[in-house]
Amino acid sequence: MNSVAPFAHEALFYRDEDDFLAGTARFVADGVSAGEPVLVAVPELGIGLLRERLGGQADQVHFIDMTEAGRNPGRIIPGVLMAFSASTQGRFRMVGEPIWPGRTELEYPACVQHEALVNTAFEGRRGVILCAYDAAALPDHVLEDARRTHPVVIDGAKRVASEWYTDPSGLADIYNVPLPPPPASAEEHTFSVGTLAHMRKLVTAYANWLRREQVDDLVLAVNELATNSILHASGRGILRMWREGDTVVCEVSDSGEGFPPSFTGLSGFGIVMVNLLCDLVRTHTSHSGTTVRVYLGR
Repeated sequence: MNSVAPFAHEALFYRDEDDFLAGTARFVADGVSAGEPVLVAVPELGIGLLRERLGGQADQVHFIDMTEAGRNPGRIIPGVLMAFSASTQGRFRMVGEPIWPGRTELEYPACVQHEALVNTAFEGRRGVILCAYDAAALPDHVLEDARRTHPVVIDGAKRVASEWYTDPSGLADIYNVPLPPPPASAEEHTFSVGTLAHMRKLVTAYANWLRREQVDDLVLAVNELATNSILHASGRGILRMWREGDTVVCEVSDSGEGFPPSFTGLSGFGIVMVNLLCDLVRTHTSHSGTTVRVYLGR
């Protein structure tokens, strides 16, 4: 599973448990035998299968339930993959499964953007990220996008360079899609630099049925987005808030061009922080402005 380039990002298509183990267990075991740090970030079922197959070697592998740690796709790179690679020295190996059956249509565009950004975020680093896809359960368009976001695809005994691989920035733009309109019941407030403190009070009051630490996280996230609107757009923006079941949704929109995430420098650190705080972050940028929508639920 070596690559000439320092970093490799590969997609593994599997169709049953045996297929999953055939594609991942040797990859993980070889990493352990080579003394490489190994992370497995997949749903809990896959963790159980790999632990059983690896036996004693499993004690040398770091396991994370991706359905928890990666429920927000925008959190996976900074909060899971980079957090692990930053703690390692030399070459690393990771098995991830960021898109599993049950991902919603609302989450999916952020998932594809995540997979595209991996290629940029880890460029030049020494390691391999192997992304597993349940080819028997996922729709065809998901597998097509996997071919676009991974330079190499493994399907059964075949390991080939993907002819569909697309420049990461271009693919991220494809999934820069308009968000569903807010409900008619949404609260709407304008804000500017002089009303930031009042805006924070509005968010605190609206979300007061969440846990206190969740309210604090939501206020911090919205304040970061509003501050960005003030600094980089017209100096003002619009805050909208509503509920979807047990989830509070806050939307900040302005006339600016947004701030794309960066994982190598300070640029875009704010949106990374917002992703670490919230359950889901969706962004849409157009010629008329930027809208960022954050979700946080019980």
